[in-house]
Amino acid sequence: MTPAGSWFCVPGARAYANRVEPAALPLWSSGKRWEARPRVAIRVSQRYDLPSSRVFNAWLDAEFAGRWLFATASQPMAHVEIDGRAGGSFCLVERQGDRDIAYTGRYVEIVPDRNLAFTLSMAPHLNVVTRVRVAIAPRAKGCALSLVHENVPQGRANYVEGRWTGILYGL
Repeated sequence: MTPAGSWFCVPGARAYANRVEPAALPLWSSGKRWEARPRVAIRVSQRYDLPSSRVFNAWLDAEFAGRWLFATASQPMAHVEIDGRAGGSFCLVERQGDRDIAYTGRYVEIVPDRNLAFTLSMAPHLNVVTRVRVAIAPRAKGCALSLVHENVPQGRANYVEGRWTGILYGL
């Protein structure tokens, strides 16, 4: 989306994108003991009047993904890198004023036109690694997409669910 070499993913983002294992649960203090913060899974689904192959490809096409994945109607991604293969990584950078927000991850599973699974971290919280699973099922007319986002901090669950709902609506 920008000239080659003029952007880089936020420093440190690539290292976290290359991690496949889930991150340890962050700890927080409640008095004198340290406890793991509760995590939840978010589930969102959407139907499309498009073939499953077109919906699937939208996740892996850098130019198209930059207009809808983590983007808003008025704010497309400033930079997108996608290596759309199992083991490949991605980095989508959003410009917010004078700072960059990077969404990074690694593709864990890719089954063309059907399934996609990837890790996901977001700058500035690169130490929190979540996992997203996308299943696309063909229907008589169009397809149905089901998304499960795992390891989401419980306090962010409503925000994340609303964000995914908006993102999938924008697809």
